[in-house]
Amino acid sequence: MIIGFGIISAMISVYVVRRMDNAADADRLEVNLGVFATIAYWAWLMVEIAKANWAVTKLILSPSMPINRHMFRIPYTQKTDLGQAIFANSITLTPGTISVEVEEGEFLIHAVGYSEDDLDALADMDRRVTAIEKDSI
Repeated sequence: MIIGFGIISAMISVYVVRRMDNAADADRLEVNLGVFATIAYWAWLMVEIAKANWAVTKLILSPSMPINRHMFRIPYTQKTDLGQAIFANSITLTPGTISVEVEEGEFLIHAVGYSEDDLDALADMDRRVTAIEKDSI
């Protein structure tokens, strides 16, 4: 009975989604990313997340807790909305940083343990995200 309800539920969901896809609107998101470049980027990002986790853990567990909070702007070079979303979400996924606001050509970022090296690291991340976008625009 549970499997039957699951199958019926899945069929209803597929039916509703297919109807919505055809009738709701003409707004489409074109995913135009390089497959191998994207896989390489996500692997690199996982390593960066692990390194940031370690740095934030050391910062928080330190007896003096040397927190250096800072808000700053970082420009982005992505041409598509999807590329900009990937960059902003990558910043937020990295512990200790969060994308606060999006403006034309730049993001407002909050960092818990800010240093001048953060700007270089974010510029590198921006370059890597831009590299996964295919040149279709």
